[in-house]
Amino acid sequence: MANATDAGGMTFERVGDYAAARPTLSLADCPDCNGTGLMRTKTQQNGREYEIVSPCPRALLQHRANSFNAARLPAVQSGATFESYKPSNAEQHRALQVAKEFAFRWPALRGFVLSGPVGTGKTHLLSATLKHLSIELGVKVTYVEISLLYSQIRRGFQDGKSGGEIIGPLSQVDVLALDELGKGRGSQFELETLDELIARRYNAGKVTLFATNYSLKPPEERAQRGYFGTETALEAGKDSKLLCDRVGDRIYSRLCEMCDFVEFPGATPDMRRSPSMAGRKRP
Repeated sequence: MANATDAGGMTFERVGDYAAARPTLSLADCPDCNGTGLMRTKTQQNGREYEIVSPCPRALLQHRANSFNAARLPAVQSGATFESYKPSNAEQHRALQVAKEFAFRWPALRGFVLSGPVGTGKTHLLSATLKHLSIELGVKVTYVEISLLYSQIRRGFQDGKSGGEIIGPLSQVDVLALDELGKGRGSQFELETLDELIARRYNAGKVTLFATNYSLKPPEERAQRGYFGTETALEAGKDSKLLCDRVGDRIYSRLCEMCDFVEFPGATPDMRRSPSMAGRKRP
């Protein structure tokens, strides 16, 4: 546990692999509800006295802390906020604005995809968005790094679980942030897993956010013309820098309908290499 930061009655810290939140004030010590989470007040109407039960403010904070903790954000992103993101070019400024508008205008009909080189703050913006939704609004959110999801499903096979059992909860959460889209070996298993997850969320009308290191340029930009299905993508996507090649045209088409696209220039600097990061301690 390290690097706790306090904001708005909530403390954010690194606990193991994940970011964690806890209310600064304990519900158990609350003088208003005596730890029950419910406040009782009396009112009179038409000469009769009634008791009104309402949630205690500390209970609401605990509920929202639970929502944040369920998101399983990376520990290193425990302090990520919109204010702490420092864009260096126009597209990063646009990405910050897109993420903030999405968060502050929730519920939204479309998500967004952030594309760019490593270390340019894509995961930071995903985390800041999920933090706002869970802490400020109590929205059910989840963060998933795609290669870790593949590993989780493979381990599940050894325990007799199907991929669908693991994907199921991710299909229903209000907002899913899927990081490192296109990463992996490009195997049939990986592409079918990704296709099932996105298809289920697409069909359910659920909002999904994405980050990727691959270019968002359309299929027309590829050297080889024609439709790239799952089987084609297995071969063509291995060395491609285009996301449409890495995931296939079927998934890419759905992304176009589900999300707004923001792509950082290839020369966007790696924030992790900046002088301001030099003296920071890792968890």
